[in-house]
Amino acid sequence: MAVTEQTLGVLLIGGMQSHLENYGQDFADDPRCKLIALTDELNISPRQHRLNQQLANHFKIPYWKDLEEALKQPDIDLVVVCVEPERRARVAMLAAQAGKQIYLDKPMCTQVEDAAQLLKIVQEKNTLTQMFSLVRHPIAAKAKAALMEADFGDLIGLHCELMFAKGVSGTANLAQPREEKEEATRFTFIDSKRELFCVGLYPLVLFEWLMKCPAVSVYAQTNNYFFREHQQNDVEDFAMLQLTYANGVEATIMVGRNGWSSHPSHGIHQLDLVGSEKTISLDAYEPRLEIYADAPPWRQPEESHPEDPMGFWSSTVSEAGIKAKTTWYPAALASPSDAACFLDCLEQKVPSDVPVELGAHVVQVFQAAYQSAARGEVVSIEPL
Repeated sequence: MAVTEQTLGVLLIGGMQSHLENYGQDFADDPRCKLIALTDELNISPRQHRLNQQLANHFKIPYWKDLEEALKQPDIDLVVVCVEPERRARVAMLAAQAGKQIYLDKPMCTQVEDAAQLLKIVQEKNTLTQMFSLVRHPIAAKAKAALMEADFGDLIGLHCELMFAKGVSGTANLAQPREEKEEATRFTFIDSKRELFCVGLYPLVLFEWLMKCPAVSVYAQTNNYFFREHQQNDVEDFAMLQLTYANGVEATIMVGRNGWSSHPSHGIHQLDLVGSEKTISLDAYEPRLEIYADAPPWRQPEESHPEDPMGFWSSTVSEAGIKAKTTWYPAALASPSDAACFLDCLEQKVPSDVPVELGAHVVQVFQAAYQSAARGEVVSIEPL
């Protein structure tokens, strides 16, 4: 039973130094729901317990340390799953089996087998799910509108470049190229992430969201050009993909992380749509206001946060004293939050446009892409 007939009870799963800092605030700000508590699995590290308690304190909600007991509470309607990706599917399965609706951090898990099992459970339980993505960004709406233009013709190809301008770059040893491995087991570290996995999700979700069909093959390359931290953890900071989709559309993606000083704002975010009649190019920062003045220029931090050198999390960026860049300001109106869109779905009792099924397809692409990068050949993607 909900807190009231109109208000959904929300259970947060995870802690500080995660996207739950942002997701939790989005749900807290929406009058249609109320944060009830924060929880997690029992057998987590002392560090994770500390981060969980910090976030519970931030939102002024209790920290229930037993996930399975928390999921039994009748006033919980919706869970927000934002634990590490390596255990994300397991936690989401428990939530689905408990009859809760689920909002998931991205990517929803790391292994295709886990994705398939989670998909099976949510389908059996008729669970409404949504995975975070950037399809609420104005560039996605512009892309969808472009495909509907009468003189665009048939969609032939897609290309997306998405580079995150965070971290102090220029520290990689280019004389030591890294060899990709077919099987990836660990995807995130305190000081780095697999950037194909982290950043590549966004265009992969966008492409399937636009076309309503999955990828059937991929050719991939992963590289290390920018960061010592990624090299030390044996993960890529840059990746390129060439994909074929079930409808015959060919697509290319370039993603990665290339440093604070590489861009006037958050990083390159461009999209090209190739039609049979014309090509449309979109830039996430157009239109924009550019400001040039005699104020001191923005500078990257001289010292990185010891627990977050890449600037992943809002809290650690603030603690490190990193200021927002002030040269480019987007002129487009802000879109509703992804959380608000999921609450719309729950109100209307309709499926999300980024459900677990789409998230599972993306996990399939990741597995095939790492295999492709290791083998140097195209890898087919079988139906889930």
